[in-house]
Amino acid sequence: MSQVNVTIAGRTFRMACGDGEEAHLEGLAVQVDQKIADLRLSFGEIGDQRLTVMAAIMIADELAESRRKIAALEASLSELREASMNAEDISASWVNAVAQTLDRAAARVEEVAQGMGGVTRG
Repeated sequence: MSQVNVTIAGRTFRMACGDGEEAHLEGLAVQVDQKIADLRLSFGEIGDQRLTVMAAIMIADELAESRRKIAALEASLSELREASMNAEDISASWVNAVAQTLDRAAARVEEVAQGMGGVTRG
């Protein structure tokens, strides 16, 4: 297990993370720190704890919105897959119908050709 020092709202925190995840954890800390800095610019000095709670709620809201979008996209993808399968079924039915029609037409042409077998052009 690795240890990383991150700075959020001017305070340094030592955090544990899985090996190889150090850069990811540092990046997340930068995002949280930036969210707090943005709030500080918007609301001024209203207290670190309050800014941290506001940042956490905003990040949770963004996460919830992302989850809603993912669920909607997954539902759309499922509908598209189903429509694609239906289209494939329709296409296969159409191909079979065309093949049967061509078989019947070929058989009819053969019948006509056999019927004309004794007739010569003059």
